Amino acid sequence: MPKYIPEPFKIKVVEPLTMTTREEREQYLKEANYNLFALKSDYVYIDMLSDSGSGAMSDSQWAGMMRGDESYAGARGYYRLVDAVRDIFGYRYVQPVHQGRAAEKILYPCFLKEGQFSVANMHFDTTRGHVALCNATPKDIVVPEARDTENYAPFKGNMNIPALRAFIEEVGPEKVGVIVMTITNNTAGGQPVSMENIRETSKVAKEYGIPMVIDAARFAENAYFIKMREPGYADKSIIEITREAFSYADAFTMSAKKDAIVNIGGLIGVKEDEELFTKVQGLTVPYEGFITYGGLAGRDLEALAIGLYEGIELDYLRYRIGQVEYLGDVLREAGIPIQYPVGGHAIFIDAKKLLPHIPYYQFPGQALAIELYREAGIRGCDIGSYMLDPDPVTGEQPEAELEFTRLCLPRRVYTQAHLDVVAEALINIKKRAHEIKGYEIVWQPKVLRHFTAKLRPIE
Repeated sequence: MPKYIPEPFKIKVVEPLTMTTREEREQYLKEANYNLFALKSDYVYIDMLSDSGSGAMSDSQWAGMMRGDESYAGARGYYRLVDAVRDIFGYRYVQPVHQGRAAEKILYPCFLKEGQFSVANMHFDTTRGHVALCNATPKDIVVPEARDTENYAPFKGNMNIPALRAFIEEVGPEKVGVIVMTITNNTAGGQPVSMENIRETSKVAKEYGIPMVIDAARFAENAYFIKMREPGYADKSIIEITREAFSYADAFTMSAKKDAIVNIGGLIGVKEDEELFTKVQGLTVPYEGFITYGGLAGRDLEALAIGLYEGIELDYLRYRIGQVEYLGDVLREAGIPIQYPVGGHAIFIDAKKLLPHIPYYQFPGQALAIELYREAGIRGCDIGSYMLDPDPVTGEQPEAELEFTRLCLPRRVYTQAHLDVVAEALINIKKRAHEIKGYEIVWQPKVLRHFTAKLRPIE
């Protein structure tokens, strides 16, 4: 029987949830044009759409919110945040922004020119979008183990080092504007990256004179996996592992809405390049606001500075990862294919295996996510071909390497009973999987289409 890790906290405040009928959910899906992002949250029972900004803040964070200094410039919270980032990551320069994609919007134009490549273990959707907005091309070079969802490998998020080197040699170092290391690797299933792989990727970047950036949204979860799985790190603290990992990069972007357990906020860190940081500040002022608030209220800066430390507590991380492992074990016992081992923040169901009759251009990951909402009011999302924008030149639909339905676990929000409801719903769906149909897009924007596209079922 799968083991559930008990919560290292007690519940102080509760939020009532709305219970809906299947008939109501069917109507809500039609009104949302079968885009789960368009659903009203009041119509969702268990919301696993994202772990971004959806966590529950602690009493310490809420106390910090009350202490927030709302001065336009030089607020206390800014300096607390700078001190926290310098302590945890070891970077000299810190720029707060309102969320992770704002960090990408500011930082990536500092590296990328038209016609260049951004190379990553795997880009996530917003990173891919901002690379495209720079008129550059994202290139994913993940290890082959990531594509084998059934077999265990401790670090499926790793960069494929030989393939990285070969690609740089093929196109020329001058054509690669930046190397991105996403930790954990969300698109591969929330899979961790080893310290050895971060180190070796850094060596390649330095050899060819290419800057290296870490996408740090889930840095603490990645550090936990290193501690648990990589030889030589069992006795090191999460903060020690974090400092070493980030010492190998030149800069980082971070959606603080994940591992810092806040509802809004992001960061740009620059290790020591003053010239680069000056460019970052220059873009922050017109895009985000003055440099000491970066699009955030003073109370949000306080909550973020506190949350960065709460997110690296070992007992919390053991519970956090343990929740995901519990749900993954229950699903595997029921024969539901998932990316194994589970990642740090979500279950990634292999929709291609569960729905083999639905071709990639009819979006099996999205089809399964829609069916899960129809079945039990549970909202997840596609991490597959539906998430990939059409080729900008040919207009053709790319095929994703992996067709996932992602079920994120918001931090400190749901209990074991909620996870059991999710498992029961998926087990019911598996029994009639052959009846589920695909979808087609009837309208889409040019970039990051999955947030606002409109779909219809294929009859």
